[in-house]
Parts: sequence; C-alpha cells; structure tokens
Amino acid sequence: MRNVLLAAAFAAMCLFLLSGPALAHHGSAAYDQTHPLTLKGTVKEFQFIQPHPLITLEVKDDQGAVSEWSVEMTAPNHLIHFGWNGKKLKPGDEITVTGLPAKNGLKVLNLRKISRATGEEIPLGPPPEPGQQ
Repeated sequence: MRNVLLAAAFAAMCLFLLSGPALAHHGSAAYDQTHPLTLKGTVKEFQFIQPHPLITLEVKDDQGAVSEWSVEMTAPNHLIHFGWNGKKLKPGDEITVTGLPAKNGLKVLNLRKISRATGEEIPLGPPPEPGQQ
C-alpha cells in the first residue's frame, strides 16, 4: 500500500511540474507596442468567450472598401467586473477601438480602449489613477 501511495504522489508531483508551461499566458510580443492604431467601425459579431472575447469589426476606408478586423480583448473574468457580458455589444453597433496591431500584418488588434459612436468610453478596467492618463 505504501508503494502505491508513493507512486501516486510522485505521479502527481510530475504532473504538477509539467503543467507550468500549459498554464503560462501568452505575452504581447505578437503586437506592435510602438504604433497603436485607432479604428472606427461597425460591430459584425461579438463573442464573449474564453480565453479572450472577440469583436469582429467592419472598417470602411476612405474609398468605401470594407475590411474586417478581429479585435481581441482581455479575459472575460476580468471584464465582468466592469459590466461586460455577452450582450454589451451587438451587431450594428458603431464603435471606435484603439489597440496594438499584429506585427505580422494580419488585421488583428489587441484592444486597449473602446468607445461608442457618441464618444462614451466603455470601461475595460478600473479608472486610471489621477495623473496617469
């Protein structure tokens, strides 16, 4: 019986040690930190999913051509503390987003700021400390 308990404890310890990389979160290395981008567009789809909610945004250029951007948000378990849920945005909503574009040229934006067409900012987190805007 003692050998079975030791083997089980050893197996559990090995699984715990090997799970570290699986629990690690990806960084922001895929995004251009030096050139934030602001886009105005229409929400095509909003998915409040794990690990990151996604906004599919249709953006018109100066000639009227529409391009589709994927806007990646922070984790839903963070956003729910600031009023977010699956109904916060809906298709047809006009929004402005600012974020970090993908370095590889894909139309992907890592969201940093979002506001409605009226200019009303939609909080993604706690308000900044005074003097940190």
